[in-house]
Amino acid sequence: MSGATGSRRVAFETIRAVHESDAYANLLLPTAIRRAGLDTADAALATELTYGTLRRQGTYDAIISLASDRPVSDIEPAVLDAVRLGVHQLLSTRVASHAAVNESVELARRAGGRGAGGFANAVLRRVSRDTPGDWLSHVAETARSDDERIGLVTSHPVWIVRAFRRALAAEGRAGELEALLAADNASPRVTMAALPGLADIPARARRTPYSPIAFRLASGDPEQLVSGSAGRRRVQDEGSQLAALALSRVEPIRDGEKWLDLCAGPGGKTALLAAEARIGGARLEANEIVPARAGLVRQALRSVPGRVPVSELDGRTRAAESPDTYDRILVDAPCTGLGALRRRPEARWRKSPADVPALTQLQRELLTAAVGALRPGGIVAYVTCSPHLAETATVVADIHREWGDAIEELSARDAVTQVCDNDPGLLPQTDGSGRAQLWPHRHNTDAMSVSLLRRR
Repeated sequence: MSGATGSRRVAFETIRAVHESDAYANLLLPTAIRRAGLDTADAALATELTYGTLRRQGTYDAIISLASDRPVSDIEPAVLDAVRLGVHQLLSTRVASHAAVNESVELARRAGGRGAGGFANAVLRRVSRDTPGDWLSHVAETARSDDERIGLVTSHPVWIVRAFRRALAAEGRAGELEALLAADNASPRVTMAALPGLADIPARARRTPYSPIAFRLASGDPEQLVSGSAGRRRVQDEGSQLAALALSRVEPIRDGEKWLDLCAGPGGKTALLAAEARIGGARLEANEIVPARAGLVRQALRSVPGRVPVSELDGRTRAAESPDTYDRILVDAPCTGLGALRRRPEARWRKSPADVPALTQLQRELLTAAVGALRPGGIVAYVTCSPHLAETATVVADIHREWGDAIEELSARDAVTQVCDNDPGLLPQTDGSGRAQLWPHRHNTDAMSVSLLRRR
C-alpha cells in the first residue's frame, strides 16, 4: 500500500483506533506509516490527514450534521470517521475535491457497505458546494451562546474555552483567547534537546528562542538524529525542557544532593534531570506507577551514564516512605493535558469537567507528599501540562493553606527567565503567586505551568 490512497488508509485506520480503542495518534501513527511503507511525501499527507481531522473534529461534526440533516450520533462510527476525513480534505487541504470525495466514499463503503458509501457521497458533495468560510458561518449560526460559537468554530469543547479564558484572565490577557485556540489547531514544529554535558546542538540546527539546550532541524529525520546520538539528542517540547531546568538551575547544585522525579513517565524530563544531576554531582531517583511508562523511563535513562533507580510505586506512597530526604523533587503531575492539545488533539474530546475534581485531588496529595519528603531548604517543582486554574493556582493555594509557614513560594517566573537565552516575557499572576505559565500562542511551547515551593 503506497501513494495517496495508502496515506488515506493509514489516516483512517489511525483515527478509527483513536475512537475505538482510546489509542493515541502520536504513538500509533509512526508505526502505521512504517508498516505501510509510505515515502516521505505520503507519510506527511497521512500525518496531516490524521492530526487535522482529529483537531477539527468538533467543527466537522457540526458541518456533517448540517449537511446530512441528522445528528452525528446517528451515523455509524466508522462511516462517520470516513466522512470526517473527507470533510477535512475538502475544507482544509489542497487535495482535489474529486479525490477527497471518491477515496472517502470508498472508505465508507468498505466500512459500512453500499448504502454507507452512498450516504458519504451525498454528504461530501453537499459539503463541497460551499466554501470553508460559508460553512463556518453556517455552524456559528447554530450556536446558543458566544462560548458555544467560539467552541464550534475553533473545534474546542465549551468547557475548555471557558477554562482557557479564565487562565488567560489570571494574567490580564483574556483578549488572547482566540489566538490561543488558533495555536491549538496549528501543527507544532518538532523541537529537540541536547542533553547537557552529553551532546551539543548540531552546527546546522536552529536554536530556539528560550531553552539553552533546544534546537530545531532545518531538514532531515529527527529519529535518525536521536538514534545516531544514542538518545543524547532527543525530541522534547521546549516548555518541558524549561520546566525541568527551572528546578535544576533555580540555585547552584551542591555536591551530594538527592533528587527525586516522583511521576517520571515517559522519562523526557527524567533524562534531562539526570544529565543535570551528573554535572552537579547530585544523585537522582525516579518513580513511575504505571509499569509500561516505567519501562519508557528506564529506556530514556539509557542515554545518561550512571545508575538512576526507577521504582514503580504510587507517588504518594513513594514520597511518604522517604520523609525529610530530598533536596529537589519534580512533581510532573497527572493532569488533563489541556496544554498539549496541539500535539495530542484527541485529548480535547476525551476529557470532561467531571475529570477535573479527581485529578486535582490526586495533584494535591502528590504535592503535599512531596513537600513532606523534602529536607529543610529543599525545593519541589510542581508542573502540569495544563493551564487550568483548578490544576495550577488552586492546588498550590491548597498546599499553602495546609503547610502554612513551613513552606515558601519561590518565583518560578524568575527561575524560568534565568534559564532562558531570551526573556520569555512571562506575566505575573493576578493572585500574586510566583507561578510561571507558558503558552502555545505566545511562546510556541506547550501550555506548561511551573510552581516552585521551598520547605523552610
